[in-house]
Amino acid sequence: MTYRVSVNGLSHEVAAAPETPLLYVLRNDLGLNGPKFGCGLGQCGACAAIVGGKLARTCSIALRDVGNDPIVTLEGLGTMQKPHPLQRAFIDAQAAQCGYCSNGMIMAAKALLDRNPKPSDEEIKDALADQLCRCGTHNRIVSAIRKAAMEAAR
Repeated sequence: MTYRVSVNGLSHEVAAAPETPLLYVLRNDLGLNGPKFGCGLGQCGACAAIVGGKLARTCSIALRDVGNDPIVTLEGLGTMQKPHPLQRAFIDAQAAQCGYCSNGMIMAAKALLDRNPKPSDEEIKDALADQLCRCGTHNRIVSAIRKAAMEAAR
């Protein structure tokens, strides 16, 4: 079947089986490497994107279920020349060690800041609770999100 999806503001036509995970379409068909394959069960958050304005685990969403919802991936936030404030804050705070969780952490933070532009540290931690990071840079991640929120408030 052929599906039309809107990703990062661009419309794409994709030929795939209806049950194909959105993650596979993003990575394999559209060449977007922000979302990562982690667990494949929707538990780790490495594959996170914003679908229809909400944080979603793309490994557990079938292409047929996306409908007309716009999709935003890490690549849709900013560019190398002009990174999104969250991307800039993560770089400045050195909030990634291995970087595998960075996509999910940044996308979860983006979803949080979209609905709550001035979160407390506790609200930031709650928003990240379902994002798996094994490197232990949680304090730097929270710091980066706090910095991005302060920058956006200016």
